[in-house]
Amino acid sequence: MSDTKQLEEIREKIGDTDMRIIDALADRMVLIQDIIAYKKATGIPILQPEQEAKQTKALEEYLKDNEFEEEILDVFKYIMKNSRRVQAKALFDYNVFLIGFMGAGKTTIASELERKLEMHRIEMDEMIVKKQGMSISEIFDEYGEIYFRNLESNCLIELQKVKQGIISCGGGVILRADNADHMKKNGRIVLLTATPETILERVKDSDERPILNNHMNVEFISDLLNQRKDKYLAVADVVVATDGKSTDQICDEIIAKLIAFDRDKEAKEK
Repeated sequence: MSDTKQLEEIREKIGDTDMRIIDALADRMVLIQDIIAYKKATGIPILQPEQEAKQTKALEEYLKDNEFEEEILDVFKYIMKNSRRVQAKALFDYNVFLIGFMGAGKTTIASELERKLEMHRIEMDEMIVKKQGMSISEIFDEYGEIYFRNLESNCLIELQKVKQGIISCGGGVILRADNADHMKKNGRIVLLTATPETILERVKDSDERPILNNHMNVEFISDLLNQRKDKYLAVADVVVATDGKSTDQICDEIIAKLIAFDRDKEAKEK
């Protein structure tokens, strides 16, 4: 057998192996969808990191002494990552907008949801800063609050083109009624809450909170919260308190409440 023919035969075997891998991955993704459907129907928590850890441990045990252990485990990291993406597609075919007062935890929770669900995360303030080439404080100082609110509204209109994003909004985004309409056209609104004391503890060292400049105290925060409370609650589809909870607990609660909200909405539409 010539060297060229032998090489072609090996390549053909690799191609056949690739096709079997593709078929097996497709089967795996379908099973992931079945698991999500079962969890939604029975109320079992959607995110179960302990199960992923258990699967990884089983793989490590199975691959013990395999010369390609490191490489195969690396491949399975991406398989599990994409499995989370399949879960997110099965759960949410819309954007998730996180609203709430500054310091309520929107950025932290958006980042964790991005990791858990493999959904695209967008920070509205970062969008504005990038487009304007200025910090939020500089925008307020040079152009004023009304100009900044216009930028927020324009961002929300632009974000209507986005699908399945985790979008962290600025604290004052609800000050305009039209903004809620922009968000609800292709998403659900999740309100994160926190006490004035918790908020102060989280933002006291920040210099990017122009509304709180020279007002870093519980009394001012409490008054401003009370002024905005009804507007927050009026637009929220789901409300989650963040005080004294871990990011895992908050994310699990958000997902569970969104699923319940969608289930109720679907039932009402029938």
